[in-house]
Amino acid sequence: MIANLLESLGPWSWVVGGVLLILLELMIPGVFMVWLGLAAVATGVLDFALDMSWQFSALVFCVLSAVFVVLGRIVFQRNEPKDSDVGLLNHRARQLIGNTYILDEPIINGTGRVKVGDSSWLISGPDLPSGSKVRVIRTDGSRLFVEEA
Repeated sequence: MIANLLESLGPWSWVVGGVLLILLELMIPGVFMVWLGLAAVATGVLDFALDMSWQFSALVFCVLSAVFVVLGRIVFQRNEPKDSDVGLLNHRARQLIGNTYILDEPIINGTGRVKVGDSSWLISGPDLPSGSKVRVIRTDGSRLFVEEA
């Protein structure tokens, strides 16, 4: 029954299937079905122009699907922001670079602690007495490297 319907629609079956895949993308977002839908629509257009057999049009759909998915990934990767706050979301230590704090414990032999908000951070830097102002210059994991501010 479905095969008869697809056969009676001819190239329109690719176009209709492609539009359905694109609409499915609206309900299940993930930016994948849209590429398959575009490949199906393109296959339908080529089928109208070239009057292809169903086997050849299926092969064209497979090739166009792969091409559209790869091109889509390239386009979306190019448009992703490189440096943004989102990139620091799970890297709290990196968010502290450039900020100044007051030492609540002295830095002795290059190691000390500073209070940031309600947490205490391990720091490395020049020996300084408690109460000195320090600026975070870089991080390594959860260790902050500081200089006198």
